[in-house]
Amino acid sequence: MYAIVDIETTGGHASANGITEIAVFIHDGQKVVKHFETLINPQQKIPAYITSLTGIDNYMVADAPSFDEIASTLYNLLSDTIFVAHNVNFDYSFVKHHLKAAGYELAEKKLCTVRLSRKTFPGLPSYSLGNLCRSLALPINNRHRAGGDAKATVMLLEHCMANGGEAHIAQMLKKSSAEQWLPLHLTKADVAGLPAGPGVYYFHDVKDKIVYVGKAINIKKRVSSHFTHNDPDRKRQNFLRTICKITCKECATELEAIVLESAEIRRLWPKYNVSQKQPQQKYALYLFEDNRGYKRLAIDKKKKNFPALYSFNLLHEGLVMLKKMIEEFELHEKLCFIDKTAFTETDIAFLDPPLVYNGKIKKALEALEEKLPTFAVMDDGKKENEKLCLLVERGNFWGMGYLPASTNISSADDLKIYLNPYADNDTIRNSIYLFVEKHPDKRISLPATTVRFQN
Repeated sequence: MYAIVDIETTGGHASANGITEIAVFIHDGQKVVKHFETLINPQQKIPAYITSLTGIDNYMVADAPSFDEIASTLYNLLSDTIFVAHNVNFDYSFVKHHLKAAGYELAEKKLCTVRLSRKTFPGLPSYSLGNLCRSLALPINNRHRAGGDAKATVMLLEHCMANGGEAHIAQMLKKSSAEQWLPLHLTKADVAGLPAGPGVYYFHDVKDKIVYVGKAINIKKRVSSHFTHNDPDRKRQNFLRTICKITCKECATELEAIVLESAEIRRLWPKYNVSQKQPQQKYALYLFEDNRGYKRLAIDKKKKNFPALYSFNLLHEGLVMLKKMIEEFELHEKLCFIDKTAFTETDIAFLDPPLVYNGKIKKALEALEEKLPTFAVMDDGKKENEKLCLLVERGNFWGMGYLPASTNISSADDLKIYLNPYADNDTIRNSIYLFVEKHPDKRISLPATTVRFQN
């Protein structure tokens, strides 16, 4: 038995919106055997734009039953049937959510007439209910009302069955079929073609814009998990309706996938990614020489084209480190801009000569070099004759890529010709340090590329 359902609602997601009208046609595969239809008082105001679309206003539903009052009848009507609707996940999410709130658990198989029509009548210009009915010469009356749209869906279902659709229905209703849980715009082939190894995947919208980036040990399994539950909240429903295409980049290891995901989120800023959207590092430690010959350290906002000694996410983090260097190596607070008041004659009189003071700066920076290691992480590549390499230089992530397995490595310079540079961030850096802590055999210590300080 098929239960062909259409609803009208106060909005686009079930968790915060009500149903204003519902129509159900029970069909035995040959004909309609039962019909149920009613307006429903959603117990909230109907927005003006909804009224302009459906014609249903607050006055019309004022004396209509609430959903709780029809829940028992509706549940009994839908039990042991196949729940059919045009874009079934929308109607099903509303009915399931409101039945659950009334104490009933709906768990019926679903059949989407959008998907069924695509399979039965491929190549049509549009599969919206109105356009589809026009293409197939099926009458549709009382548009955007539950009864009119549900009746049109009945005729569409019958037309599909009469044109070979029953074979598609049998496949779509199998427990293993992805048709039961995939978003409307995705097909089973979109997921079936994904690799089962580590990598990064991208969800695209109808304009091909990337709206979500994720990483996985098994791309196919992780992508599938996004669609196996149908939460009724607005963000979840909007997310599912948005996804029209999936692409991916395969990686050699989970660590590579973690790094690539983090870099891609910050590069693309996808709409539905929430984590890792904190600002990039904003401050850095710089070295310069003033007109009196003093080497001076300063914390400033990070600059793209000026080499930094070290980078910080927070100004406070940099200041704490600089103050420790001042204390340990007897540096001058004013020469390090910790004390920003003007130099007095007394200050100048007590300053070490530039040669002496610059020697202190050199020792401080040499100590900093020792604390900020330069090393490579080497792991298996995607091919037998290559290696995956991630480079950390002076404590910060520099980049990653693949190099021939036979490459002789003696410095960071040897690696950089093979690697793609990436912006460093906490997520990437912490992931790499955690990885080498667990796998010390994959870490290769290297000398730093350039000398930061010269006499």
